[in-house]
Amino acid sequence: MSAEHAIRLAGVDLSLGGRPILDRLTFDVPSRGVTAMIGPNGAGKSVTLRVIDGLLRPDSGTVHVSPGRTTFVFQRTALVRASAAANVALALGPLKLSRGERRERVAAALARVGLSGRAEDAATRFSGGEQQRLALARAWALRPALLLLDEPTASLDPGATAIVEDLIAAMARAGTAVLLVSHNLGQVARLAETVVVLDAGRAVEQGPTRTTLPSPRTPEARAYLTGELPWTSFAAAS
Repeated sequence: MSAEHAIRLAGVDLSLGGRPILDRLTFDVPSRGVTAMIGPNGAGKSVTLRVIDGLLRPDSGTVHVSPGRTTFVFQRTALVRASAAANVALALGPLKLSRGERRERVAAALARVGLSGRAEDAATRFSGGEQQRLALARAWALRPALLLLDEPTASLDPGATAIVEDLIAAMARAGTAVLLVSHNLGQVARLAETVVVLDAGRAVEQGPTRTTLPSPRTPEARAYLTGELPWTSFAAAS
């Protein structure tokens, strides 16, 4: 696989429970920046993330992921019954950091998502939005080569969404390749350089966000975007 790509899927098929989900899915994700994967409900976006992360094995086709740590932040995150700081520290276990380095990363990660004042609070008592910010703090602390995000701001208010978007952009600037699934097309316009449109388990279009959102080439992409994104909203987000 070319060093220019963090992910390359070629001809990936997958059925679950006898129902086809992915259909010869083929697309690339650049090794830098944010790529957004969009499309209607049931298009196969979340399943694709799980295939990339190795949580699901495709029936056929190839999935190549560049070397380095991959971190997956789910739409609904799982936390252990411990403090916010302990949840971040637990994620750092495989890195074999010194105690001081681990403390520094935990403190920096919590500060980055605005949770420094909640470091010793029980994470399971956080609101849904706070839990999602904590999940992003864990990802930040790990400094992954590839970050997979499944609707990371779906449960957040506008203020928390802005914090998370800023964090995603900062991770991309630091060299992490990001693959973002989002139904918030204003968010896609703000964050992503590249967009992949899925429909019925196929990548029907891929291109620069700035041209694909306002001027999709394929009928499937046009049908989805016409219903989801008023062009005046896109112009404002751009």
